[in-house]
Amino acid sequence: METTVTRRRGRPPKQAGGYSETREALLRAGMVILTQKGFSATGLDEILRSISVPKGSFYHYFESKEGYGLELIDTYAAYFARKLDRFFLDETRRPLVRIRDFVQDAKAGMARFNYTRGCLIGNLGQEMGALPEDFRERLSKVFADWEARLEKCLLAAKALGEIPASVDCARLAKFFWTGWEGAVLRAKLECNATSLDLFAESFFSLVSRAR
Repeated sequence: METTVTRRRGRPPKQAGGYSETREALLRAGMVILTQKGFSATGLDEILRSISVPKGSFYHYFESKEGYGLELIDTYAAYFARKLDRFFLDETRRPLVRIRDFVQDAKAGMARFNYTRGCLIGNLGQEMGALPEDFRERLSKVFADWEARLEKCLLAAKALGEIPASVDCARLAKFFWTGWEGAVLRAKLECNATSLDLFAESFFSLVSRAR
C-alpha cells in the first residue's frame, strides 16, 4: 500500500479532530511495515521515506516513536476488530462457519503478500523484551478484546448446539488466539500456509470431539 503526500513548507495544517491526510498516511505506512518487521528494527526514516514525508511533519503529529507505536497498536486494533465483527457477527452463517470464514480470509491475505506480512500485534508481542513497558498493557488489552469477540461467536455456537454446553468458551477463545498467532509466525517463517492449515484442522477437530 503506497500513499503519496505532497511536501509543504512548515507544519502541515490540522483538520477536524487534529487529523490530516499526512497523519493518516503515517499510520498506514507504519501498519504495513510493522506487519513485516519488528518495531525495534524499523527506523523512522524508513517509514518517512516510504511515503515521502519530512521528519518535521512526523513530530507535528507524534511526540516520539514510542507514542507513534502506541497509536499504531490502537489503529491496528480498531481495524482488526471491524474485520472480526464482519465475520463473527454474520448471522447469515452458522457460528463455526464464521470462524472458518475468518481463517480462510486470513490465509488468503497472507498468501496475497507472499507471507511477508503477519499480525502487527503478534509481531510486537514477540519483541516485548525490547519495547517500552507501556506496550505490554496495550497489547494484552487487544488480545483480550479479540478473545471476547471470538468467545461471543462460540457462545452463539453453543446456543445452537454446535458445541456442548460444557465447553468453556472463554478458555477455547484464548486457546484459539494463542495457537493462531503462533501459526501466523510460522507461516511468515516458512512462506507457506502449512502451519495455518494445521492449526485450523486441529482446532476444529478439538471442537468436533467435544460434541
